[in-house]
Amino acid sequence: MEKQLHLNLLASKPPMAGLQSGSNVKLRMGPGRKRDFTPLPWSQYFETMEDVEVENDNSKDTFRIYSSGSLGPVLMLLHGGGHSALSWAVFTSVICSRINCRVVAMDLRGHGDTKAKNPDDLSAETMAKDIGKVVEALYGENPPPIMIIGHSMGGAIAVHTAAANHVPSLLGLCVIDVVEGTAMDALNSMQNFLRSRPKTFKSVENAIEWSVKSGQIRNVESARVSMVGQVKKCEEPLSSPGVSKSISEGIIEEEEEDEEEGESNHKRKKEDDQEIKKECLYTWRIELSKTEKYWEGWFKGLSSLFLTCSVPKLLLLAGVDRLDKDLTIGQMQGKFQMQVLPQCGHAVHEDAPEKVADALATFMVRHKFTEFIEGFP
Repeated sequence: MEKQLHLNLLASKPPMAGLQSGSNVKLRMGPGRKRDFTPLPWSQYFETMEDVEVENDNSKDTFRIYSSGSLGPVLMLLHGGGHSALSWAVFTSVICSRINCRVVAMDLRGHGDTKAKNPDDLSAETMAKDIGKVVEALYGENPPPIMIIGHSMGGAIAVHTAAANHVPSLLGLCVIDVVEGTAMDALNSMQNFLRSRPKTFKSVENAIEWSVKSGQIRNVESARVSMVGQVKKCEEPLSSPGVSKSISEGIIEEEEEDEEEGESNHKRKKEDDQEIKKECLYTWRIELSKTEKYWEGWFKGLSSLFLTCSVPKLLLLAGVDRLDKDLTIGQMQGKFQMQVLPQCGHAVHEDAPEKVADALATFMVRHKFTEFIEGFP
């Protein structure tokens, strides 16, 4: 089961068995109280939201930033592929109640509400430079102590950022559920997973419902704020094959081509197209399948790169089978601290924000990076 959970290293855990492409599966609520899938606002978890402008090759890119806190070291939070800064929302409110810190969560290039001239360049080198430029834009030449925390793809970018010394005031590094060995093994399965996801949703509520019931995000509260940053309104009516695959009212629907030919088939197709145009559909903000050429660059050589970073390091995993040979040796030599958080999916910081916050708070206080807030624990 642990290996299955890691199939989606870029976005999230794969759908449960039975929710594969081509199946008409009804997702029904069990007995009891119906869960609330309405979206939650960012302002419930972060204090401020701003767009930070940076110079980039004779152009200006604008990065969406969510922040909280005014004292202590900065926690620079980097999300996974397909997600956004909002995936850190619940975690942010928890960590700020544990330790003195400042949180800065950013939408990476091509994700969320960040606007870049070249949003398709998701190379590790470019994205790592983005982090350095945002830090410089926020703090100038004398940035405060910064700890970079990254999940999945964001974890890989965190390592590349640290190794290239793009953040000179780097205090520490925390990588969440990404290991080179299993990441590289999982890449072959990624396209199949991405094809198995619904292409569109009838509403943000339906997207949230799907994320929870498919197991992508196991924490309903986190899903209600996080999915807002993963989907967007379709810019134009979509009528390409497969687009009608959507989730509505708790049912995953996938229309199959009608085998009937002739006039009745033509009439039905015309009606379907008109129906799609009437609906205000939502789709994914980023087409992860088109980023495939960058995947290997994110993860190849990541373990050795992680081990060469001289700052204190914390590795948080959803399962012990994630460790590869280099990391196993490195851990035995005490080169980094590792903690396994069971009963979590791949989106560890969303599924168990309290556990991740506790692990990080303990790590930072132990290294004297900060102090617990008075009265805690």
